[in-house]
Amino acid sequence: QFTGYLVEELKSGWLTVSTNSHLATENLYLKLTISINWSTGKQGNWLTNILMTNLIGQLVNWRIGKLIQGGIKKMSNQNLSEFDIREAIKDVANLMGVAARTAPKSAGKDFVVVKVIYGEDIVRLADEMIHYGEEKGKKNFDRDGDNVKNSLAVLLIGLKDAQSLGLNCGACGYDQCADRISHKGSEFDGPQCAFRLLDMGIAIGSAVKTAGIMNVDNRIMYRAGAVAKKMGLIAADFVMGIPLSVTGKSIFFDR
Repeated sequence: QFTGYLVEELKSGWLTVSTNSHLATENLYLKLTISINWSTGKQGNWLTNILMTNLIGQLVNWRIGKLIQGGIKKMSNQNLSEFDIREAIKDVANLMGVAARTAPKSAGKDFVVVKVIYGEDIVRLADEMIHYGEEKGKKNFDRDGDNVKNSLAVLLIGLKDAQSLGLNCGACGYDQCADRISHKGSEFDGPQCAFRLLDMGIAIGSAVKTAGIMNVDNRIMYRAGAVAKKMGLIAADFVMGIPLSVTGKSIFFDR
């Protein structure tokens, strides 16, 4: 009865609670703990916390119910089977970028760079991929370029100015890390520290895992990365491209 009374008071306007506002929840907790004076004279004791859980649960359920009622009224004339694919792709691409950024890195040092392109940049990339393949006589740049042109976004993940880990392991081709000197290559710059390449691979894996969880079709493409670097679409020494698509059947297979 006591918590029910407070909930009704809160509903009537003492404090507006938003379901997506962490600050409002914190303010609610502070107001309630200050308002409820127990014999112990202490704020935030276990009984207060129990009441808080009950109160916030009731308030959130009440607020969600109101939002649903309002949403049904506003959406009654809409086709609920429709959805905004382009906005969804932006959300997924951003989450993929987050996954790449938070992926573990050797010794905790991050040299991975991430960028996502849309619209005209995708068309430019696709056209340049086709042109590059023809100019250099390299296979499948036209095939991959066609895939890119039909994609909604392309996520670019690469390495920039990656320092050696300092293990002197020889995996890059040099026995001593200090002897490794990166230089401009025909498509990428190298050699790169093997552990930094692992970092980049793990970041790419984390990103495409996220796309997979969201059911967005994707494919890791060397060709898209090589041409994106050449065009200056991303400042990176070594880069891969990941086009994203939403169709009834993945455009990246049975090509």
